[in-house]
Amino acid sequence: ASLNNYLRGVIMIEDVKKQVYQLLNDDSSGHGMDHVNRVLALSLKFAEIENANQEVVALIALLHDVDDYKLFGIESAINLTNAKKILNHCLVEASIQEQILNTIKTIGYSKRLSNIQPKTLEGMIVSDADMCDSIGATGILRSYQYNLAHQRVFFDKDTYPELDMSQESYMAKKDGTVVTHMFEKLLRLKDLMLTDAGKKEAEKRHQFMVEFLYRFFKEENAESWITYLDDYLIKNSI
Repeated sequence: ASLNNYLRGVIMIEDVKKQVYQLLNDDSSGHGMDHVNRVLALSLKFAEIENANQEVVALIALLHDVDDYKLFGIESAINLTNAKKILNHCLVEASIQEQILNTIKTIGYSKRLSNIQPKTLEGMIVSDADMCDSIGATGILRSYQYNLAHQRVFFDKDTYPELDMSQESYMAKKDGTVVTHMFEKLLRLKDLMLTDAGKKEAEKRHQFMVEFLYRFFKEENAESWITYLDDYLIKNSI
């Protein structure tokens, strides 16, 4: 019976993955299927370390972006339209559906700006994995991809970050550069990790970003930005 349950779970997850692929595969803003697959792999790695329910973790990881407000609009984000459709299509049992949907509502940086965060271990794991994919080398590349899709530049010496934004101002922001985004969001994610596994991974990725910025500003002869980064790191005691 346990083997049957395991196989049923594997088939269901593959089925969900196919549905997510159809929704996100054409995305070119850094939220496509490659992002979902990386979050899934990292979530399962964390789940093993933290002894979490791997099936639930996999489902949350696969569905965490299918109603992202940046891709599908606010209405879809509030109602979780796509996630509900996929869970029903894949015949996921009602109690698990409820757990998945309740958790997805609590994942994302803009939610954290309103002090909303996952309460279950499985939700914490996917939240950490999702944020880890926004930092480090991959995070810089994803931010570049997203900004490129919106005709924004990587760096402008005269454009400085807007720090301490509210959820509303963060979600409404339509300008800036990859570098300002790193200060506004990416360099803060390390301190938002909820699991030990997430904290360890985020620390390594964070250090890479700091080293990257120092080297980048040096190559750009942007002395004032080196000072800005020094001050930022002292203020945020990162």
